[in-house]
Amino acid sequence: MTVLSKSSAAVVTATLPAVQAHGAAITSRFYQRMFAAHPELLDLFNRGNQATGRQQAALAAAVVAYAEHLTGHSTLPWAPILDRIAHKHASLGITATQYPIVGRHLLAAVGEVLGDAVTPEVATAWNEVYWLLACELIAREARLYTVAGLPLQADAGWRPWRIVEKIPETADVVSLILAPADGDPAPTFTPGQYVSVAVDLGDSQGRQIRQYSLSGRPGAATWRITVKRLRGGAGAAGGSAGSPAPDGTVSSQLHDRTAVGDVLRLSPAFGEVSSIGALGAPLLLVSAGIGVTPAMAALAQLGAVAPAREVVLVHADRSAAAHPLRHELPELQQRMPNLSVHLWYEDATDGEIAGLKATVHAGRVDPTLVPLTPGAWAHLCGPVPFMAQVRGELLRRGMPAERIGYEVFGPGMLAG
Repeated sequence: MTVLSKSSAAVVTATLPAVQAHGAAITSRFYQRMFAAHPELLDLFNRGNQATGRQQAALAAAVVAYAEHLTGHSTLPWAPILDRIAHKHASLGITATQYPIVGRHLLAAVGEVLGDAVTPEVATAWNEVYWLLACELIAREARLYTVAGLPLQADAGWRPWRIVEKIPETADVVSLILAPADGDPAPTFTPGQYVSVAVDLGDSQGRQIRQYSLSGRPGAATWRITVKRLRGGAGAAGGSAGSPAPDGTVSSQLHDRTAVGDVLRLSPAFGEVSSIGALGAPLLLVSAGIGVTPAMAALAQLGAVAPAREVVLVHADRSAAAHPLRHELPELQQRMPNLSVHLWYEDATDGEIAGLKATVHAGRVDPTLVPLTPGAWAHLCGPVPFMAQVRGELLRRGMPAERIGYEVFGPGMLAG
């Protein structure tokens, strides 16, 4: 159990309100300092989230929440959150040598923003908070690298993968079928896991990395990722009137500037949450939009190894035409006689999918209508407000929290 020293706990408790009130300013200054000193680290961070402030806000919230955890001011369970962060870091190739860089610039930013309020005692206390968090993550990430058989170094395990097929799924979604460029077999993975994809942007823009769920069947000769084009503007996720979200740099590159035969660099598969739950138990898959990808990997796997399993798929989308991978559902339903499909389309005027037996609702998902079988495991994937609403209803109806898995994309977490 990680414990903050008594002297530091008292100081952190006293200064938490000030750090929380100035969290966004502190983390904004931190990134400015760190990138100025180490521009090579820009390649590891999502520049879209930097532009909208989402990354800064998420870091500030995480540091404050961890400090509250250490001082006993929060009952939020931190082990699952640390596991989530560690898997994300491992997928990016983060190493222990980078933590001193982050710590140095983060604590310097605290001093620059809070000024004379940061006495030596305050600096020491918050340095202890940072290194307790860093050491927990370093240990978890080292275990992940060891289990994967990877050396503890940057870019460990990254391999070139060739695009062997590019399949338009909807107007804004494309699937890339990838095979190892070296001719070796494709590694297996657990449904619900994701890979990092590194894209060279050219024109001196460097490299950017994004995570995409593997949407195909584990054990196949190829991997599949299914990519939604992110549209920018003030109304887009993460945008506001003052700082509109930019178009997705990497998603646009993968849609517009890749072709069959091109080679991409991919990390090993990471991700702490399985989308198939406990084998043998009923399974509830709830998704919205591109969040359907880990659910489709689960269905592909179960269709091959456990076709009789009782599964309920609940998916929400704008319309049938916008529903990614929907054409695979009829065949899955033929192989899986106990697969029940419930669809919510905001525009349900064309809700029919040939050969599919489904209950189609108009509008947004009503969590009270989601079928729930006793003893079921659930996996959720979609926008955080959507998942929070569904998860809250499942908990209200008696589903234990430990039976509800979920995947959060981007710099955020689902607490509670």
